[in-house]
Amino acid sequence: MTHAEEVIERAMAAVAQARRRREREQEWRRQTFGRIQVGMPLPPLKRGGVQLSLQLERPNAR
Repeated sequence: MTHAEEVIERAMAAVAQARRRREREQEWRRQTFGRIQVGMPLPPLKRGGVQLSLQLERPNAR
């Protein structure tokens, strides 16, 4: 086996290992965070809210 073939083989092995690790972590996240229940949904906003001023400077500041 030539040096180039060995390098390619090691690279392919590293890619396969990274893929296995990523899939294993993805499965762990799915199981762990799939059990977490999100709190109650936020209440709907009422119409007629107040628009905030976009004036960021203080009126008396110089």
